[in-house]
Amino acid sequence: MNNSFFKNFLQETGEISAFTARFFREGFRARFEFAELFNQCFNIGNKTLGLVGVTGFIMGLVITIQSHPSMQAFGAESWLPAVVSVSLVREIVPVITALICAGKIGSSIGAELGSMKVTEQIDAMEVSGTNPFKYLVVTRVFATMLMLPLLVIIADAVGLWGAYIGVNMKMEVSFDLYTNQIFQKLTFGDVMPSIIKSFFFGFAIGIIGCYKGYYTRNGTQGVGRAANSAVVASTFVVFILDLIAAQIADIIDIT
Repeated sequence: MNNSFFKNFLQETGEISAFTARFFREGFRARFEFAELFNQCFNIGNKTLGLVGVTGFIMGLVITIQSHPSMQAFGAESWLPAVVSVSLVREIVPVITALICAGKIGSSIGAELGSMKVTEQIDAMEVSGTNPFKYLVVTRVFATMLMLPLLVIIADAVGLWGAYIGVNMKMEVSFDLYTNQIFQKLTFGDVMPSIIKSFFFGFAIGIIGCYKGYYTRNGTQGVGRAANSAVVASTFVVFILDLIAAQIADIIDIT
């Protein structure tokens, strides 16, 4: 059982690596499907913007309320906006947004391409002379890479607004004072790493969702498995990438 699992894991890792290599070969070679790319960007942003915004607001509000008693116990209430803003921007918002996109976008891509595979639409595109990989895979991966950082920025802004409301539920702080405390603590080194790693989160979510859908087998049952496994694998990879990013950021801070 363990040997079979290990063998399947290595086999799928190799297949995803080959799929990723094909993406880089096809993705930067003309002809580019700009119309489909913009369409996918709109679809991805439209599907997740509302959920990301609500989640960002709740995260900022809840984390502020939960952090207040601890900060009050140490007599550091004045540091509450700065501490919450750094934790939101550097770690919480990018990861939670990526997990939302893994569940919403990854499953959607896996199911969509999976249904096209089992109904032989992808084979029909190949017969008609269209490059299905470039049209279906490359556009979706690039769209996910472009939209996830934008969603993270929006979630950051909404989360900080939620934190402002949370702060004023516990004490009275003017908006000018709140923003001054935030931007005195937040630096370029806090914001850019979160945006950069969100590009990699988007790439992982897009490539895994496309891979699971593009190679769906066993009919309609395979479509459900492709959507489910896309979410599970994307979530796992997001955590691994976040761990790597945290280690790199720690090394850069030390040096």
